[in-house]
Parts: sequence; structure tokens; C-alpha cells
Amino acid sequence: MGPLLLANLLALNDTQTGVLYAAFDLADDQGLLLLDLKDLRALLAWMGENAGSLRTEYGNITGASLGAIQRRLLVLEEQGAERFFGEPALQLADLMHTDFSGRGVVSLFDAGRLIHHAPRLYAAFLLWLLAELFEQLPEAGDPPAPKLVLFFDEAHLLFSGAPQPLLDKIEQVVRLIRSKGVGIYFITQNPMDLPENVLGQLGLKVQHALRAFTPKDQKSIRAVAASFVPNPLFPTADRITTMGIGEALVSVMGDDGRPQPVQQTLIAPPEGRIGPISEVERTAVMQRSPIRGRYEAFTDRQSAYEMLKQRAETAKAVETQRLKELESEKIQRQEQRRQSGDGRRRQSVGEAMFKSTARSIGSTIGRQIVRGVLGAIFGKR
Repeated sequence: MGPLLLANLLALNDTQTGVLYAAFDLADDQGLLLLDLKDLRALLAWMGENAGSLRTEYGNITGASLGAIQRRLLVLEEQGAERFFGEPALQLADLMHTDFSGRGVVSLFDAGRLIHHAPRLYAAFLLWLLAELFEQLPEAGDPPAPKLVLFFDEAHLLFSGAPQPLLDKIEQVVRLIRSKGVGIYFITQNPMDLPENVLGQLGLKVQHALRAFTPKDQKSIRAVAASFVPNPLFPTADRITTMGIGEALVSVMGDDGRPQPVQQTLIAPPEGRIGPISEVERTAVMQRSPIRGRYEAFTDRQSAYEMLKQRAETAKAVETQRLKELESEKIQRQEQRRQSGDGRRRQSVGEAMFKSTARSIGSTIGRQIVRGVLGAIFGKR
């Protein structure tokens, strides 16, 4: 998950987003793998300690911005988000496997708690999934059947509060991912929850009844009706409010690639059971899954956290060794000075006798000269 999605997940401002981009650039430049939240937190802490030396190449990195990002990461960890990062990473092929008869398998992402307690994390995960599909899957042209079909429930969460660069990225992916053999369905209470640019890229629209109780609801219904190609046989806005249970307005793409006029139709009820399965049934299905056990065990290979920790330990060891060498040099200098001082006191016997004699001669001659001078001055010998 790159800095664009992560900044949206953390609800960062422009300045904090810039610091996050700098962190990812720094990680790329120095070969630091960012695999989980502790990797990112360790990198941010290291950036704070070395902000002065990084300023020239990566811009101003303030402690306030780093602290704000760290606090948002702590909030994510309290919500259990660390389980969404790290390895083993989700393999896209596991979403496109078939059963023994060659039929496609339906994979369910249980996001009930996530939607209510961490809606931004839910949205970030789905957007990451879209981006990964777009980047990894090869071009498929116009296959007779899609490789994968995604149904995004509560789709308004994908776009709520998203910055414009992220919305542009989503629009690009939605527009081009069909060429990868992937179909996308956005499920939401009101089509107006989706950005107009994204809504305009959808070739199939199924609209159930809406009720208008307020002037705002009526305005919304008119906007929804305008998103369909009109049918001259009936007014779309009136049908939206008068349809019953099981009825829907449907617009599809024609063979020529153009949206067809909206039609009113009946929706066949699902043949499966409506409602969640029991825990016993869920466990039984998971036990039969071909990917059972693939994602349960968490792996933590060497990444930014371990590499920065090793760097710190190496630097500490080097500093300790340097201090020892300085202390050793200090002791040697003190010993040399002591030995030099002892050498001056421990002079040879000959040197001592010579110096003593010289002092004695100097002292005797000096006294004689002084007496002679004083005697000459005072008229005495």
C-alpha cells in the first residue's frame, strides 16, 4: 500500500502527506522494506533523529508532522489494522480459483465489524485490491467470461472524504480494469454516493425503488433518473418511486458498446439462503477451502525495522569502540607524561654532581664578585 492510499487511510493533511511520501522515497533509496506498521514507525523515528541531514534531499521534516503520523498509526493498531499489513500478502490468484468441476468459487470478505469500527481501513483495503488487480493482471482483451467479478458493498465508503488524486486513480482503474478481464459492481443505497466520473464508467446499472419524503430526496431521485438513458415509453423519475419489491430499473451496454435505454424488469429472487451462515457452517466451509492454512501463520522477515535496529546497534558498537580507543589514548598520554616527569627527577649521579658543583662554583664566584663590588663602592676590601 503506497503513500497515496495510506495518507487517505490516516486522514493526513498535505504537509503530513508530503512527509509520508518522503518516507517512502527514503525507504526506496536505502533499500528498506516497509512490510508492516512497525517498519513504518521505525523509519519515521529514524527520520526524526536524522532530520537535519535529510533536509537537503527530502525537504523539511518536522517533529510535529512525524508525531501526527505516529499517533494515527497508533490508532490503527488499536483497531487491529496491523493484521492487514505484513506477510504473507494476499495472492490474487486465490480469488480466482475454481472448484473440481471448473466452476468459479465465491469468496466472501467478512467486513461487518470493519465497516462499523474502521470504515477507512475497509475502503483502503478495497482500493488496494483494485490497484493490485490493475497492475498485476495481464491484458485480456474481450474474454467470453470475466476472470473475476468484484461486488463492493457499502461502496460510498470508498469515496467518502477521498482526496482528488485518489479519486482520479479510482476513475482510471475503473475505466481500464475491464481490459484485464475484471468486472466491478458498486453496491450502495443511492447512486449519487458515487462520483460522477466513476458513475459514468459503469456499463450496467440496476436501480431498485427509492422513496422521496423530502425536497432533498426528490432532488436526489431526479439526479438518479438523469444517470440513465431515458426510455420514451415512461418517465424514469416516476418509475423509481413507484416500483415494488423485486422490481428494478436496468440499463445495460449494447453490442455496439453504447448504454441502452432504461427498462423496468423483475429481479429473480436468489436461490440461496438469505442471511448469514452459522459459525458451524462457516467453519465447515473454511475447512474444505483449498487455501486453508495459507494465511494463518504470520511471517516476519528482515525489513526496515530489523535493518534500522541493526544499524543502531552497529553504530552503538562503533561509538563504544571509539570511546574505548579515546580512553586508551588518554591513558597512554598520561603515562607518557608521568614517565617524562619521572625522567627529569631520576637523573644520573654524574649529572647530579656536575650540576651541584656548577651551582657551588657559581655561588662562590658570585659572592666574591658581590663583595668586591660592594667593597669598591663603600671603600672597603
